[in-house]
Amino acid sequence: MVELARPQPEWRVLDVGTGTGHTALAFAPYVQEVIGVDLTEEMLQEAAGLARERGVHNVSFREADVHRLPQTFDASFELVTCRRVAHHFSDIERAVSEMARTLRPGGLLLIDDRSVPEDDWIDETMHRLDCLHDASHVASIGPALTAAGLSVEALGLYTKHRPVSSLTDRVVPGDVEQIHAILNGLSTAERAKLRLEMVNGELRPTHWYVLVAARAAATDKQPG
Repeated sequence: MVELARPQPEWRVLDVGTGTGHTALAFAPYVQEVIGVDLTEEMLQEAAGLARERGVHNVSFREADVHRLPQTFDASFELVTCRRVAHHFSDIERAVSEMARTLRPGGLLLIDDRSVPEDDWIDETMHRLDCLHDASHVASIGPALTAAGLSVEALGLYTKHRPVSSLTDRVVPGDVEQIHAILNGLSTAERAKLRLEMVNGELRPTHWYVLVAARAAATDKQPG
């Protein structure tokens, strides 16, 4: 994300759904200021503690909902980042609109999130697995960027072959059983679609992701 954004020393950055602050802290060395926002106070406390441990002083964290970002954020940031959390937003169109509102003219929105290929069965199956892993999962990111007045500059799809424990860690036993039942019940053709393989004694399905960079319109106001 840092490489794609090419951050500049004078930039202010907003990191939405910052969690424990890893994305915010990754951008901090390259910009003037980063503000990380999240709904979970416990996560924000961990993020602030991590910043203190690393001696990072240009990052701050505050509680905020992406669907109702503070009015004081209007047109305040050259860059807004959102990593691996957009699929939890209950209203992706509203969330993207709010993030776009905080961008300065010509600013960049950078979203890295879960995705699926154009295959209805994979879409449905991964959605079931994601919901069992985390009940707050809503859907993979949809086409909400142009509706918010943003133009897509880059879109990259990539995959990771992750252990099944990435789906079952910190999940209640009943849902863990359902996750394993879904994976164990797949046909040979379905297993091939997910590239479900046994590696070092553990099943590994494929996970799909998308990295999107979208630009706000530059101001068309003329001086004077």
